Amino acid sequence: MRGEELWERNARWWQASFTAGADPEYEEQILPMVDHFLRGSRRVLEVGCGEGQVSRRIAALGAEVVGLDPAPAQIRTALERDGGPRFVQARAEHLPLGDAVVDTVVVCLAIEHVDPFEPAIAEIARVLEPGGRLFLFLSHPLLQAPGSCWVDDQVFGEQYWRVGPYLPDDVMIDEVAPGVELPFAHRPLSRYVHTMGSLGLWIEDMVEPPPSSGVQEQEPGFEHGDTIPRLMLLCARRVT
Repeated sequence: MRGEELWERNARWWQASFTAGADPEYEEQILPMVDHFLRGSRRVLEVGCGEGQVSRRIAALGAEVVGLDPAPAQIRTALERDGGPRFVQARAEHLPLGDAVVDTVVVCLAIEHVDPFEPAIAEIARVLEPGGRLFLFLSHPLLQAPGSCWVDDQVFGEQYWRVGPYLPDDVMIDEVAPGVELPFAHRPLSRYVHTMGSLGLWIEDMVEPPPSSGVQEQEPGFEHGDTIPRLMLLCARRVT
């Protein structure tokens, strides 16, 4: 089954688990970061908008927002929940916008599900006006390497995060909940940075926030959990 078909089949699960206040990472971390970094944006495109919670948050800041997602079930729910943005079904590799028409693009925890990702970044660079900004929210690539996991070694009394093979690319279908399978693509951070730079998107900032208190409460037993970031935000500007 193709990735977009899996997202279509599991859209309701994702909506129930990660929207409308259900997920502490969004509520305590991602959405406040959106408020901080997106304030002042005027014309915003969100690529991979899901049911639209980030797009709605940006619209509440006063921006004109278009949210795009390839899954019809996500777009239907986004339209039902409304909140100001315009929602359109579309793929990241073929953005239905003209050249240099937005000042901001947001991709929130979506590029990890796009393979190959380079055409999507090229499209983002195309629709951004000179000086426009890209905000790329990622699940931290170091922790998403295949086989990476938290280890609680009861024999030796050690707790640590084991990092799997980080440098090679890897694409997999992962069972994230009973009966829920979704596509994930791991790449080292350098792949994103080099691709963005080659397209005139230069990194201006990078944020690695510690996990929120709500996330740590959801996953007890991580003795040093507050020192291991789960998220990464790359902030880039189109310079050419």
